[in-house]
Amino acid sequence: MIDFDFAGVTTVEFGVGLDTKNGQELRLVPVDNGVQQALTQMALATEASMGQRSANPIPYQPSELYGSAEHLCLQLQDNLAEQVRLIHQATNVPIDTAVLSKPSEIFCYFAYLADQQGRRMTGIRRSTQFKGVLKSRLVRLFTDTLKIVEDKIFKLDQDFDLLVSGSSVYILRPNGFEFVGRLQSAVLNSVCANVRMIREDLQYIDFAAVEDYASSHPRAARYLASIRVQKETRNIDKQALVRLCRRTGVAIKDVAGKITVEPGHVLGFLEVLDRRRYEVELVKDVHERFRASSRQRLGSRTMVGGSQDGTQKLVTSPIPMTSSEETDY
Repeated sequence: MIDFDFAGVTTVEFGVGLDTKNGQELRLVPVDNGVQQALTQMALATEASMGQRSANPIPYQPSELYGSAEHLCLQLQDNLAEQVRLIHQATNVPIDTAVLSKPSEIFCYFAYLADQQGRRMTGIRRSTQFKGVLKSRLVRLFTDTLKIVEDKIFKLDQDFDLLVSGSSVYILRPNGFEFVGRLQSAVLNSVCANVRMIREDLQYIDFAAVEDYASSHPRAARYLASIRVQKETRNIDKQALVRLCRRTGVAIKDVAGKITVEPGHVLGFLEVLDRRRYEVELVKDVHERFRASSRQRLGSRTMVGGSQDGTQKLVTSPIPMTSSEETDY
């Protein structure tokens, strides 16, 4: 799965990411051979956990709802991977033997591994459990007597949240990736670029209201990022899009030949583009509208004939859709 020789690891470096008043900073911490072996085992355990979930990673989509552990991937050069890329590609990271004295500032820890062929891999973990166990009363057996441990103790996890190798980010824990990668900031900062790319395929849509809304609403920004990542906008038919919007309660209008989204319906419009709003007719002459909070394509794409009104019926787990736009977060 990952182009890296775990049996031929030559060097292992350990570091932490800090949240300081000057922003995020990286520091390396010298570790002995025992810790280096433990970090290598963590990387191996991460790859094994991914393989147990699926043979091949699924492309990460920021609008999707994921479980606590998945097998996902993302291109390292993607805008959503900017923070992870900075950690992976950092050079001349300073060594700081005292950095662990301020565990409250540590937001992640990482390991740089290199194999005999010079390939580099980075394992990154959110520092939830790693932070110093300072308030617990730990004891150990010293000779024949139990004594309080006065030293600061730090706990490594069993595996990493994600691995970076070659040109890809392999994600085991989406929540860990989104925390370390500052995903909310990343998607908001990418709104303008994502709209620009989507607009090239959908020139019959006025994206002014969409861009304005998404610039301050993370959920809308996530949908835009997901639509851009899927790269499935090029062949969207304008009339089919108009019909689906009207049948699923998204208010739009035509202004000078372009589709314009009415106020309060931007998120619903993005759900249509992201294939999340649909209609079913399981009861004759009863049309039911639904929103998919999570979706996954079943099988390959198939060209099918529509009904007389041009709509297509999808079968998926139904989640009722409210009449007004849902709360953004």
